[in-house]
Amino acid sequence: MTESTTADVTPDEHGGLWRGDAGELPDRTRRVLLRLVRGPYLSGAREAQLWAVLLTDEAVLRSRLADLFLELVIDRDNEFAFVRNAPSEDAPKAVRSEALTFLDTAMLLVLRQTLLSEEGRGRVIVGQAEVFEQLAVFRTPDRDEKDFASRVNSSWNKMQNKLRVLHAVGDDRAEISPVLRLLVDADQIRAITSEYHRIAREGGGESAAPSTDAEDDTE
Repeated sequence: MTESTTADVTPDEHGGLWRGDAGELPDRTRRVLLRLVRGPYLSGAREAQLWAVLLTDEAVLRSRLADLFLELVIDRDNEFAFVRNAPSEDAPKAVRSEALTFLDTAMLLVLRQTLLSEEGRGRVIVGQAEVFEQLAVFRTPDRDEKDFASRVNSSWNKMQNKLRVLHAVGDDRAEISPVLRLLVDADQIRAITSEYHRIAREGGGESAAPSTDAEDDTE
């Protein structure tokens, strides 16, 4: 008699999630751990059940992530969490940084400044047109308007679909995620500002920008 085809996914007598499962964490905790590792972040507002498990099992999650040279960052007020590389020069880099163009990074900075300026007023909604207008200063003479608009639109889409710091709320409007406060740090802001000044002095073309520590989304 042949064994049932469902046997391989049925918990065994030791409480595993499948036959031969050597894991020790319960199903719910593993799902949160996987969600954090996949990135770019876990939102309590959008994933309430996972958020509740995160808060309950925070200690064990921190321990398992540390085993992978990762640090757990939690913002309890705004209800989001993400992982970043361990703050040690000797630790290997477990999180892949997302490669950004200069316009990507400039848009991140514009969005972050908008978020901070509206802090304490609830949800921050921004229009695509107003963000594009603030970035227009970076269209250099060697870049025609149509090509520049295409590149800025590509950056906008990356903010929504890759980094997920924008959430569409209507035609050409989006909510800025509070996670953006932590995705762009002081060192990156200084690097971006320095590049802005270089462009202003030299009128140079678009250049590469510092990468962020946001994990490359693998979903």
